[in-house]
Amino acid sequence: MKVRIQPGTCGGTVRIPPSKSMAHRAVICAALARGTSVIENIAYSEDVKTTLVGMEQLGAKVERGEHSVTITGIDSLCNRGDMVVDCNESGSTLRFFMPIFSLTGAQVTFLGKNRLLKRPQSVYERIFHQQGLHYRHTDEHIRIQGALQPGLYEVDGNISSQFISGLLFALPLLQGDSKIVIRPPYESRSYIDLTLQMMAQFGVQAHYADEHTLVIPGGQQYKACHTAVEGDYSQMAFYAVWGAIAGDVVCQGVSHDSLQGDKAILSILQMAGAQIEPVDDGYRIYQSKLRGTEIDLGDCPDLGPILTILGMYAAGKTRIYHAARLRYKESDRILAMETELKKFGVAISSTEDEICIQGAKDYDGCIALDGHKDHRIVMSLAVAAACCHTDSVIDGAQAIGKSYPNFFEDAALLGMQGEKLDD
Repeated sequence: MKVRIQPGTCGGTVRIPPSKSMAHRAVICAALARGTSVIENIAYSEDVKTTLVGMEQLGAKVERGEHSVTITGIDSLCNRGDMVVDCNESGSTLRFFMPIFSLTGAQVTFLGKNRLLKRPQSVYERIFHQQGLHYRHTDEHIRIQGALQPGLYEVDGNISSQFISGLLFALPLLQGDSKIVIRPPYESRSYIDLTLQMMAQFGVQAHYADEHTLVIPGGQQYKACHTAVEGDYSQMAFYAVWGAIAGDVVCQGVSHDSLQGDKAILSILQMAGAQIEPVDDGYRIYQSKLRGTEIDLGDCPDLGPILTILGMYAAGKTRIYHAARLRYKESDRILAMETELKKFGVAISSTEDEICIQGAKDYDGCIALDGHKDHRIVMSLAVAAACCHTDSVIDGAQAIGKSYPNFFEDAALLGMQGEKLDD
């Protein structure tokens, strides 16, 4: 799908969609719980639908409502036959599922699309081999067999927090206690906090013995509950940056007390000179005179693409560092944004771990932008294009379905003029 973005005004109020990260976690905990749980405020992005289908394969019963889902948990993980589980493009689904599905003892084959099976999985490969379990990773699939055992797990903290979360979901169900030792640098800790928060809502506990050691008591059982998914700060970031550049916006539907690491978008914008005011159920972001700044991406990697747009329109130099993990997402997000922003004439360069941008105020559009099969690239380019003087066209805009299918409809509420074109 191609979308033409025309220059226009920016302003108004938008409601932020539910957090995809928290929806994954709530669905998994509910599926592992005894009894029936209700999850309110859920959005059926492609990634969330993938997690729901996978938990149904494991034995959960799922009733989908318009904005809620009712899940009756799995009776037993035992006596499961061989399974083929399609994780589509969802890294969270794949990495959360592998430890959980291992507990069946069955042979489980995981499939994926786009770059999913090319993304790093070495953490689980090493763990499975250390425990004498089957693990095979090819270009077509990942195949495992054998149940993880309680004990000591050592995990690098700078690859992906998703591996740690996956272990946290599964280890409480084992009979013995476990520990996860996280080798520094420990990045994206906020995502682990979200996992622990959701597990606690469903009656399962784990705690830090020290800064890098998680203790997980065994013999626990998830308990059904009624919960709601909070709004997504990573999605709010697109509107917040756009508002700071081009016009006042109000973003509603996010919690002021959220543990989401992507809440850092507020402090980053303020460092860049943006004025932000808390309001009921959200924030007002004022159009501001923006300046370049230094941004540590270590705990909020999903903000990377839209922060390059902030740098594009901020006066002076913006340096984004601890960004290396962006190269292993749905696309190489550093290369993708560097390639596309250069089409606008942006002065942008990168190393393996850093992005440097010399910002300016004014740009013409570009009629040959590529979304790189990546939802966050598409949405970031849409914001960049909306602030230009002439039209832009983004190819591959359908990638937004992965996390935010209604992005263009919601963005239109703030004045984005997007026209879907025939391919």
